[in-house]
Amino acid sequence: QAQVVESGGGLAQAGGSLRLSCVASRIMININVMGWYRQAPGKQRELVASITRGGSTNYADSVKGRFTISRDSAQNTAYLQMNSLKPDDTAVYYCNVVLVGLPNSPYWGQGTQVTVSS
Repeated sequence: QAQVVESGGGLAQAGGSLRLSCVASRIMININVMGWYRQAPGKQRELVASITRGGSTNYADSVKGRFTISRDSAQNTAYLQMNSLKPDDTAVYYCNVVLVGLPNSPYWGQGTQVTVSS
């Protein structure tokens, strides 16, 4: 069964760090893009960062210089290293996986809560 599982969320103080992990099922063998999105209460889900199978990355302006996305394609895993956290980073973070040839049928994880206290 194809599924995506996030982990690593939790509580951090402003200025602190957290590292999120996203693991996609082994049967998902042709992953094109892995990305992280977040949704804060009362707000729309937004792209945080993404990485292609070739290693190209894309970041939201609000996290540039603070967050780093990386990927271990052999393990179907993506990471989001979050440094210099701010209270505005508080949200549920979701992993998004897009397979080759299926750009309109992404897989989503269940989300992991990140809370940053001031």
